[in-house]
Amino acid sequence: MKTSLKKPLKVLFVCAEAAPFVKVGGLGEVMRALPKAMRELGVDARVFVPKYASVDQKKFPMKRVMDRIRIASKEEDPNGILISQVLMHTHDTESGGVTYFLENEECYEKRANVYGYSDDTMRFVLLSRAAVEFMRRSEWKPDFVIANDWMTGFVPDLMRTEFKDDPVLKGIGTIFCIHNLHNQGTFAPDFVPEMEADFGRKPIPPFFSDMKYLNGMRRGILYADQVVTVSPTYAREILSDEYGEKLEGVLQERRANLTGIMNGIDVDVFNPMTDPLVVFRYDARHTENRARNKAVLQEKMGLTRDDASMLLAYNGRLDKQKGITLIQDVIRQLLDNLPIQFVLLGDGSSEYKMFFQKLVEDYPGRAAAMLQYDGEMPKVIYAGADAMLMPSKFEPAGLVQLEAMRYGAIPIVRKTGGLADTVEDADPEHRIGTGFVFEKYDAQALLISVVRAYETYRNAHEWRRLVERAMAQDFSWKNSARKYIALCKRMQGKEKTAGKRTKSEPKGKGR
Repeated sequence: MKTSLKKPLKVLFVCAEAAPFVKVGGLGEVMRALPKAMRELGVDARVFVPKYASVDQKKFPMKRVMDRIRIASKEEDPNGILISQVLMHTHDTESGGVTYFLENEECYEKRANVYGYSDDTMRFVLLSRAAVEFMRRSEWKPDFVIANDWMTGFVPDLMRTEFKDDPVLKGIGTIFCIHNLHNQGTFAPDFVPEMEADFGRKPIPPFFSDMKYLNGMRRGILYADQVVTVSPTYAREILSDEYGEKLEGVLQERRANLTGIMNGIDVDVFNPMTDPLVVFRYDARHTENRARNKAVLQEKMGLTRDDASMLLAYNGRLDKQKGITLIQDVIRQLLDNLPIQFVLLGDGSSEYKMFFQKLVEDYPGRAAAMLQYDGEMPKVIYAGADAMLMPSKFEPAGLVQLEAMRYGAIPIVRKTGGLADTVEDADPEHRIGTGFVFEKYDAQALLISVVRAYETYRNAHEWRRLVERAMAQDFSWKNSARKYIALCKRMQGKEKTAGKRTKSEPKGKGR
């Protein structure tokens, strides 16, 4: 049921991808779920995204709402390559909703992929400029625009510099959301010479000029009225040298306007009581069928049918950031000394794949690995595994721990980012907690946490209580949406603060 607001907020999300139209990673899923949750709370939340070649116009019919947007001057673009159109798709869902698509044949419709081109920066500057032009010319005017990650960090930049005196844009608040601070443009931040780094104070260069080191992340942070990242703990962590990705200086400048709002999950999609991929359905009050789903998982992955062994699982990229090297360091000790089984689902470098292939060979019936992406297996794993390993080096938000808890698979996590915000360390004596948490990033700390989990698992009564507490947590997008709405309400009527800092060219690391 929609919640009525006295004066409904109007919010435009500008992004590089948005499910169900186009999805490469987690950003695409957030751009489906968060606007939907806000609409269900009475907000007129709309999305602005490129119309890539992969967008199925037959499945998502569109009509043209804005024709021939000339984003660059005739002198700069004499052949009209950048002239674009805006199409609109109206969602056929209970929550309603509108998605706008930027149509440009050269930059989007001729491309097989969303990312990975040498001119990606130019393509996303085009998206940002087009979004600004759309807001200037459209009859529908948002109260707030929410730009997402480096690809659209140019939106608040343009609105607070080049278009700062525009009477229409002056009344629109800007929010910049950081989903992954490491990705700042089409370059690796660690290898940019300081003399060539983009500090964000100079105008965005013309199209078809050198945009090699243009830093959309820094510009979004610098110019947005409010900066949001995807968990409260990560918002604090990125102020430090360890997590700041060389942007800790500008983030410290903006700390009064920096907040963290935890991502959520779609609890209708992730629901073990209705999920078609769960063979034996269950909920938080009736978890008996998890044992039967464990047998299903063991059969699917070629493990020995064993009700007593604790089944550990990992689902994610085979990447050092995810703590995969810590798992490598401890998994053989665990298999050698405890009655456990291990399942891994993930893709990554050949080095990691070879390690886990050898592990499966050395522990037949006790270790299994699926070393490529599979869209259905995560839910099968969540429904059947006893515990999920997430020993991440850093984790802005994390989704696996939320999805796993929804299905009753207990997370074993390092205390960082969104993992710290969503998993409470278990204390069986006081009957609290939803998982097992360790702080130091080393193999010994992970090993101790797994042993703690195993000792609790041995007590069936306590383990069942732990599973029930984990499944009872509310990580729905509605909670996150309420916080975004509250942020917008706080911002309404307040004087804009971005762009009032010194105009001198910053120097040094993180400036």
